[in-house]
Amino acid sequence: MEKVIIFVAQKKLEDNDKSITEGLEELRELVETAGATVVGELIQKVDKINAKHYLGKGKIDELKLYIEELGATGVVCDQELSPLQMKNLTEMLNTKVMDRTLIILDIFAQRATSSEGKLQVEMAQLKYQYARLTGEGISMSRQAGGLIGTRGPGEKKLELDKRNIRKRIDLLEKELSEVKRHREVIRKKRQRDNIKVVSIVGYTNSGKSTLLNTLSGSDIYAEKKLFATLDTTTRNVTLPSGTSVRFIDTVGFIKNLPHHLVKAFYSTLEEAKFSDIIIHLIDASNENNPSHIEIVTQTLNKLGIEGMPILKVYNKIDADHVFIDDSLDAISVSAKTGLNLDKLLFMIEEILYHDMNKFNVMIPYSFANIVAYCNEHGEKVEIDYQDKGVKVSGFIPANKIYKIEPFILVE
Repeated sequence: MEKVIIFVAQKKLEDNDKSITEGLEELRELVETAGATVVGELIQKVDKINAKHYLGKGKIDELKLYIEELGATGVVCDQELSPLQMKNLTEMLNTKVMDRTLIILDIFAQRATSSEGKLQVEMAQLKYQYARLTGEGISMSRQAGGLIGTRGPGEKKLELDKRNIRKRIDLLEKELSEVKRHREVIRKKRQRDNIKVVSIVGYTNSGKSTLLNTLSGSDIYAEKKLFATLDTTTRNVTLPSGTSVRFIDTVGFIKNLPHHLVKAFYSTLEEAKFSDIIIHLIDASNENNPSHIEIVTQTLNKLGIEGMPILKVYNKIDADHVFIDDSLDAISVSAKTGLNLDKLLFMIEEILYHDMNKFNVMIPYSFANIVAYCNEHGEKVEIDYQDKGVKVSGFIPANKIYKIEPFILVE
């Protein structure tokens, strides 16, 4: 297993100790998720970041000694390094230099399973590499068994130069454009069929897949790791009234999510934009969840999600220690034990159908126009042709129910 040292430059006037510590804790977890182990960490407090080699020369010498003492095989910076900084640090340290973005890309490459996910990851990786290519080009290993920071979703080794990488990016953009078009077709059909959609978003490892598993009775892969699942998953969930709605589990958010990934995964994240309601899942067992809430909110704003019902949900309240902000308008649940999930479903149904009335009518065959009216204005409409007439049930807006009132069945 590779051994790495993690490091960061802390700007004295901008970065507080808590945010730096939190960032390094998360980077440590990212590195371990990628398959390496952290053997040490280094922080340098600076007035401003060194544009040429990120750290000061004295600190670089200290880091070099640290590498030799601990037998480290590489170093990882908690911020994205510029191509020049990475090149200079590699030469000065004489070891493999990686950054937070590269580690996240590496994890995504390992986790991608769908064809769309693989295309998105490869696109993000190539754009990252493109900015770091020298005139003579580099060799990028794409084999799954490669070392951290070098893996990709493909299976062959690709000799990269700027010309070849540009061609590949252009091809991937065309393929992803076709995927996006296909998504739009499915989304429009869903809208035509009046299928309600609930998207689950949240910081990585907040328990989104576990929640969807419990609510739908599925067996989506779920593990207590950062980015345990990458591909978007869709499942039907039955609400208390018996109505079935579509739940979508999206890729987890994270601090400083690389813009390469945000752009590459935009079509996937866009699913949340067209939902009827968003569940913002929060890990109650993580003491850093206030900053996680802020990061998820900022990411949703960047996606242009405004004016949509967002239900904040604290998960993992079965943990030994929980950190819940009582001033936040949120419900607390345990996706693992099922605690309060019935209340969550009632709340979702209330939000989805707050202006809808449930109806159950018997319409004589001579009033076929009323059946058509129910189909046109109702949702989740069910029709049963009987001897006495057509029995229709479903939900209809309060301002449309007047026309079917004469046919309502008295229970």
